[in-house]
Amino acid sequence: QVQLVESGGGSVQAGGSLRLSCAASGRAFSPYAMGWFRQTPGKERELVASLIWSGDIPSYEDSVQGRFAISRDNAKKTMYLQMNSLKPEDTAVYYCAVLIKINPPIIGSWGQGTHVTVSS
Repeated sequence: QVQLVESGGGSVQAGGSLRLSCAASGRAFSPYAMGWFRQTPGKERELVASLIWSGDIPSYEDSVQGRFAISRDNAKKTMYLQMNSLKPEDTAVYYCAVLIKINPPIIGSWGQGTHVTVSS
């Protein structure tokens, strides 16, 4: 099974930026899609951005459209989430995942999560 390791979380003021990374292990890595989810206490994990890997086709949840950008480096087996114009409501634990299906999401592997805190 693929192992995913996230990095790049932290604390930032509203309006700031962060870039999350998700590195995959294993020699062969060719998922159908990958995604970034986020979760706050008491709420379900929600998919905020996804990327069809081979076609490099992104998709975004409405609340992050225009502020977040998902991308990949195939050679490094790494996915990124560039988060700009951050808002306090973006505060969450962010998880990357291998997606077997996007809608509804069917997960192949999860990362361990990375915390993002946006202060006003």
